Amino acid sequence: MFVRGFSLIVALLAVAGCAGPSVAAPPVVTPVPRPVAVAVESVLPDGARRALDRELARYLRERPGRAALAVYDRTTGVRYAFREHTPFMLASVAKMDILLAFLLGKEGELDDYERELTSRMIRYSDNDCAHELYMLVGGRKGLTGVLRRLGVEHTWPGPGLYWGTTRSRPSDQVKVLEWLTDAGGPLPLHDRRYALQLMSSVHPSQAWGVSAAGGEVALKNGWLPSDAHGGLWTVNSVGRLDVRGHELLMAVLSERSPTMETGIATVEELARLTADALTGPEKTLVSASEVF
Repeated sequence: MFVRGFSLIVALLAVAGCAGPSVAAPPVVTPVPRPVAVAVESVLPDGARRALDRELARYLRERPGRAALAVYDRTTGVRYAFREHTPFMLASVAKMDILLAFLLGKEGELDDYERELTSRMIRYSDNDCAHELYMLVGGRKGLTGVLRRLGVEHTWPGPGLYWGTTRSRPSDQVKVLEWLTDAGGPLPLHDRRYALQLMSSVHPSQAWGVSAAGGEVALKNGWLPSDAHGGLWTVNSVGRLDVRGHELLMAVLSERSPTMETGIATVEELARLTADALTGPEKTLVSASEVF
């Protein structure tokens, strides 16, 4: 299942192997400065949460398959999650988890070969590079150990080289994004910058997903026709967004779409609706001074 699916993807997108040539990358996303008065974390206010729940549910009623999402607005401190209780297969989004574990396990700067592996894994979604890095972090046992130590409790890495069968909830992937990018986290500044650099320069053919919400974006997507779902598509997108002055960490996961394009359309509209609800000028739900 897994090998066949990824072989199809390689044929569709003509993604090169680890030793392949590089291409020009889009501009790198720079971190958004935090507000002077840092907001206290909070859930979305009840009225706004119910309104967004209804809007997303209304949209998904007309879509095949199922989907869920989570978002953390670092600017206001607000968190929101939708329909995320049942885990999803991550496909290549698991490469972001592998990157975090690998950077955490390194002492000092990455050498040229390690930079090649991590760059091709994230920017080109190269599976051979992901296989090697997954083994370097200890495979299923090693990645599980890292995630549990970081409080990522609802992610179950795949066995052997089947990292793409890793199952997770959107809020767990938002946590992984936090650990990759948070100045108060375990990664040094040069590693945080490197992770953002990779995720903000993915190959243009893979820059869909949460980027549809607008603004600057650093992301990692995953896509896979799954035998477990009769060949229907798993399509996921996770990223850090700068939208109308808000720094958003967002994960949108979906499964059972009839085509990859259908799954992408679902993920992108969910990202747009959620970002608009949290940042749209006509929907000012909460400000940093109102979270307390």
